Amino acid sequence: MNRTQKDLILKDLKKKMVFLTGPRQVGKTWLAKEIAGLFPKSVYLNYDSNEDRKIINSESWLADTNLLILDELHKMPGWKNYIKGVYDTRPEHMMILVTGSARLEAFRQSGDSLAGRYFRHRLLPFSPSEVAPDDFGSELERFMTRGGFPEPFLAESDMEADRWRMQYMDGLIRTDILDFDKIQDFKAIQLVLDLLRSKVGSPISYKSIAEDVGISPNTVKKYIQIFESLYIVFRVSPFSKNIARSILKEPKIYFFDSGMVKGDEGLRFENMVGVCLLKHIYAMVDYLGKPYSLDYLRTKDGLEVDFCLTHGDKPELMLEVKRSDSTPGKSILNFNERYHIPGVQLVLYLKHEKTEKGIEIRKGLDYLKSLRL
Repeated sequence: MNRTQKDLILKDLKKKMVFLTGPRQVGKTWLAKEIAGLFPKSVYLNYDSNEDRKIINSESWLADTNLLILDELHKMPGWKNYIKGVYDTRPEHMMILVTGSARLEAFRQSGDSLAGRYFRHRLLPFSPSEVAPDDFGSELERFMTRGGFPEPFLAESDMEADRWRMQYMDGLIRTDILDFDKIQDFKAIQLVLDLLRSKVGSPISYKSIAEDVGISPNTVKKYIQIFESLYIVFRVSPFSKNIARSILKEPKIYFFDSGMVKGDEGLRFENMVGVCLLKHIYAMVDYLGKPYSLDYLRTKDGLEVDFCLTHGDKPELMLEVKRSDSTPGKSILNFNERYHIPGVQLVLYLKHEKTEKGIEIRKGLDYLKSLRL
């Protein structure tokens, strides 16, 4: 399957280095090798390979290389100074693509030695806007049960997808998480991750989770921050500026892999919408340079709207997610009337689209297909 971002990466490679980051097993290496195939003299080197590591350390690729791909480079001590030197002294014809796991993104953020030398691309799971119509039969059901990671999405059966997810979760906990930080209590972090799977779409109480697991709220917060850094979950925080009585805490947590959600199809659909909206936000930030964020709306008196696309300090669009309700909810109507924020209600099962009391009622899948990336 062709990834939409391929052409965008090719365009940026002509101008600067490209850093390609994203969740584990989301297809970064596959995409890098697809791009390599378009160049007559490309070199792919993975820092995890002993032979490749020797070539990387000695910079002994051929001088006529026109695309250099360095995978897992962040595992190299002093990698940022290394790649800065390679980029600054490279032949004019040589383009550089650096790929890696979420840790590359986390380490990239510390220090500014690479400022002005690269473009960032964040590769996320497949979304409906990326999948050609009628390629996969019951497309919505596939996204809902398998999520958008390439291997389970393209698997021949749900059983194969389930086997992948079990191994994927085990690898996340035993390898990525334990490598990322020195975690003493393996069982506790596993319990926190499992609890989050059943709390998708609800404001998170660190205190409540801490009591369930038997650890401190600060430890829960630390574990969730690690999950975020490794692209396991993402946080959606309540928007506060200019919204009266808004609450400045209690984020909601969603999974990059919708297949990890424990709950009914309504929750899985909400998680799927969240991933697609975040992917859309990343595209606006990475490719258009616009300061967008994904938030939600909530007041102390209990009014809440699932998602809000925020441009700078201004809520630009709010979105409510429903399984089958085609009548605008009380909260989205209230925010629309009081703050004049445009609203869309995305419905999983809807016969006819319409606009009611100023709120667009849309078929969820059709709306997600219309999003950028």
